[in-house]
Amino acid sequence: MDKQLLIFDFDGTLIDSVPDLADATNAMLTTLGKETYPIDSIRNWVGNGSRMLVERALVGKVEVLEGELTAEEADHAEQVFFDAYNNISGSKTVAYPDVDSGLKKLKDAGYILALVTNKPIRFVPKILQAFGWQDLFAEVLGGDSLPVKKPDPAPLLHVCNALNIDPEQAVMIGDSRNDILAGQNANMDTLGLSYGYNYGQDIRELNPTEAFDNFADLVDHLLQG
Repeated sequence: MDKQLLIFDFDGTLIDSVPDLADATNAMLTTLGKETYPIDSIRNWVGNGSRMLVERALVGKVEVLEGELTAEEADHAEQVFFDAYNNISGSKTVAYPDVDSGLKKLKDAGYILALVTNKPIRFVPKILQAFGWQDLFAEVLGGDSLPVKKPDPAPLLHVCNALNIDPEQAVMIGDSRNDILAGQNANMDTLGLSYGYNYGQDIRELNPTEAFDNFADLVDHLLQG
């Protein structure tokens, strides 16, 4: 096996957390006296970390232009969002089909698994515990664990360094442009999943090494490798 390390994204790759994120986003907007949005709108705002989600919700679109929000407005709204998300049970967050069994098969096959998400790290352990995945990953990084996050390659290279694995022996697996670009920027193979959150863009347009429409096919590909 020439690849040793599998680095996974979290939201949109392993779990569908949008229902809970949408509830927290709308709770924030209600608290701030602003209009709320349907889940299908909020789904397109997820993937760049909590700050971007909050800013997009405040302006009601994916692209937040310079000067549309003050730092103070965004800071306050983000804190309201954190409080709302913290108070949500997490019961609407589900694993995608075949993820639970697939992760265990990959680990049993000898792969080292890591998790690199743009979600704030404080929310990650609770979700891992809920799925019983807390012992699956050798390294777990959140969007605020380092000064930069995906698509910057630094989190991926940090994981490789911590585990003493060459980036060429690692694979980045995710559903969005941030994941594929981070992997490409780190000079590692990338595997794309088409079902997640990628702002309406087909993951194949980003030229990952391979792309799959479901997790089971990705697992089969890696086990055959």
